[in-house]
Amino acid sequence: MNRTAPTLLFVIGPPAVGKMTVGNAIAARTGFRVFHNHLTIEPVLRFFDFGTPPFHRLVEGFRRGVLDEVAASDLPGLVFTYVCAFDQPADIAALDGYAEPFVKRGGRVLFLELEASQEARLKRNAGEDRLAEKASKRDLDRSRLHLIEADDQYQLNSTTEFEGRDDYLRVDNTHRKPDEVAGLAVERFSLAGTSAPRS
Repeated sequence: MNRTAPTLLFVIGPPAVGKMTVGNAIAARTGFRVFHNHLTIEPVLRFFDFGTPPFHRLVEGFRRGVLDEVAASDLPGLVFTYVCAFDQPADIAALDGYAEPFVKRGGRVLFLELEASQEARLKRNAGEDRLAEKASKRDLDRSRLHLIEADDQYQLNSTTEFEGRDDYLRVDNTHRKPDEVAGLAVERFSLAGTSAPRS
């Protein structure tokens, strides 16, 4: 059987920019599965505090295990959401590591970067879908403070890192609906019809 490896679509951007929501809209159009970053974070927080060595080991092990299995599967693709601090070399290296099993199998690796005003993101931080999926964000005062502090401490949108690349799309979704952003990504990367069975 001649099979193409699944596509990995990173959806990156700062906290509460809408990565999961846009990812779900893309999945609805393509048959991709969504692996948002809190699917690994929330279970581990039941046992270990954020940022501790056991937390990092478990989250990384879980993420890499899922990515390895999807890369070797018959799935059409995976949307993986990630907050990348572009001024932190470890975050850039993590993107390369997450992509590796797809690259090794000849799969496409694509990047959709979202940006939005802090005002818009603070409103989205209290969104019903976000709180339903991300229990650790339900303390709204704490998550609001975390968002503001992260903006102050890190470079959470790229500058020239992806300049001139055809595997990359950046969208300011401050005033765009998730379905509109999904449509832009599907068109830009020719993802329509990727849910069809492969032979």
